[in-house]
Amino acid sequence: MADHPGAKPRIGLLGTGPWAARTHAPALAAHEGVTFAGVWGRRPEAARELAAASGTRAYEDVDALLDACDAVALALPPDVQAPLAVRAARAGRHVLLDKPVATTVPAAREVAGAVEAAGVASVVFCTLRFAEPTARWIDAQARAGGWFLGEAHWLGSLYGPGSASPYAASPWRRTKGGLWDVGPHVLSVLLPALGDVTGLTAVRGPGDLHHLVLRHASGASSTATLTLGAPPEAAEASLTLHGTRGRAELPGWNGAVDAFGAAVDALVTSARTGVPHACDARFGLRLTEILAEAENTAPAP
Repeated sequence: MADHPGAKPRIGLLGTGPWAARTHAPALAAHEGVTFAGVWGRRPEAARELAAASGTRAYEDVDALLDACDAVALALPPDVQAPLAVRAARAGRHVLLDKPVATTVPAAREVAGAVEAAGVASVVFCTLRFAEPTARWIDAQARAGGWFLGEAHWLGSLYGPGSASPYAASPWRRTKGGLWDVGPHVLSVLLPALGDVTGLTAVRGPGDLHHLVLRHASGASSTATLTLGAPPEAAEASLTLHGTRGRAELPGWNGAVDAFGAAVDALVTSARTGVPHACDARFGLRLTEILAEAENTAPAP
């Protein structure tokens, strides 16, 4: 990932919003194994502010930042992220993507294709696959097998009464809702445990609520209920597997900053070894394919 042995990989950041400022930038600035090479944002003043707070440099030109990096992390709306990820991959830069990679299958396919054609490493930051102890739990359940049913509820209250979350101002979340924002989290657990989705039914509830019924390659089935508009009193995030070993419940997890640091480690390892990570751009494409099918199956009323 670096030009000469012993040099730290240089990673730049594309994006300056709350997710970038609260997770990506602190993790990159604190990571002892990489050099935080700089920040670019669609608002230059925000890039300068975030760079100053993180001890790095702001760039007003994307290509200039790409020239100064071995890899980039992206913290942008999905349909802004996708073309920039393609641009970075074609420039030979490894990419640490946010979920979802894109909200259309053609855009996600273009990202995966650019990564493959360039031979660069990619990781999609599905938080539960990198946070502790959820990452170890998911691996353990995938190895154990014997599951016949999965049940997931991700009832976010981002748009509930009294919400002060900075993410509530996100236009793409407002438009795409919980299906696209928290759906990738749920799928990132169900797919390694139960296998790829081979059949899907989706039904809309009130607001952005979606109910999914999934059939998996292992023969198991699962259900997922997803929303960002639950009342605060009803908010929860839970996932339970049922099988020959009884019940297994997804444990609580720690903060996103440490999880993002683990995703950085995964990207560096994949770039160094040439071995694709399980959560790479191809996995991101598969998530988009499933979510797009669910959206088309249960269109807004």
